[in-house]
Amino acid sequence: MPSVPLYTPEILALATGLAQWRWDEALPRRATVRSRSCGSTLSLGIEIDGDGKIAALGIKAQACAIGQAAAAIFGAGAVGRGAANIMDAEQALTQWLAGDEALPDWPGIEVLAPARAYPGRHGAIMLAWQAARNLFPSA
Repeated sequence: MPSVPLYTPEILALATGLAQWRWDEALPRRATVRSRSCGSTLSLGIEIDGDGKIAALGIKAQACAIGQAAAAIFGAGAVGRGAANIMDAEQALTQWLAGDEALPDWPGIEVLAPARAYPGRHGAIMLAWQAARNLFPSA
């Protein structure tokens, strides 16, 4: 078992703050994804502006605190990002979790560093980026 504590105060605070991105059935693009590793699910709704970037979002998660914290980090940095940026971040996050790269360039992502040592939580971490990728027409 890794010696790094998984549920840090920062992760728990982010998990409880997920309500900031309330689910809204009126958001025109919606996707639900599920982690095969832990069964966590996340629904993401977005509105894309005329420039192809996220203008608004809503998140509904049935996930562990790590999955909820990751979704909150996604929500805090997603507005104003387009498909290419979302896909680049998803790839960088996947590589970082595999131990291949440095932390991805996404605001607040460093809070998830303790979860890297827990492979069973990696699927939950990826959910918001996977859902977002599914919501862009060019993805």
